[in-house]
Amino acid sequence: MGTEPPTAEPVIRPMTAQDVPAAFQLERRLFPHDAWPERFFYDELAQAEPTVAAHRATRAYWVAEDGDQLLGYAGMMCVLPLADVQTLAVAPEAQGRGLGSRLLKLIEHQSQLKGAQDLLLEVRADNPRAQQLYLRTGFEQIHLRRAYYPDGGDALIMRKRLSAPPPRVGPIGSDRGDTP
Repeated sequence: MGTEPPTAEPVIRPMTAQDVPAAFQLERRLFPHDAWPERFFYDELAQAEPTVAAHRATRAYWVAEDGDQLLGYAGMMCVLPLADVQTLAVAPEAQGRGLGSRLLKLIEHQSQLKGAQDLLLEVRADNPRAQQLYLRTGFEQIHLRRAYYPDGGDALIMRKRLSAPPPRVGPIGSDRGDTP
């Protein structure tokens, strides 16, 4: 995996078990003091499609890549009425290009499709860059968890209220139960 800047718009696709080693490598690079164990990624994917039927899946994960270079990943959990940003990471060489915003927007969209009312997340209190992303996209701080991270770092709990997705429109009369 190189460290050259991406050359094109990264492709975002669902994460698979084959992506876990590269995601774990990036996780350790970005979060040296509180990286998820590699097993967590596999455990999370075991609760996502296609391993679990769509109506029962509580997790969804994606990777962003440029060719064979993994530039970021994101994951969510949705247990109604709440959705939660489980993780969101962007390689340093890809930061500042809107990839974090794209991944966050994808999580928000999927949360709305599943019917979540709120989207929650934890972010390190000492990570102002990530906090700015969340504030810029409509999150608000609702709580502080002291010593949340393994190294003793505090976490800000943030929330974004979600609007319901627009109703699906079928043939005329189908949503009212009347017959033509």
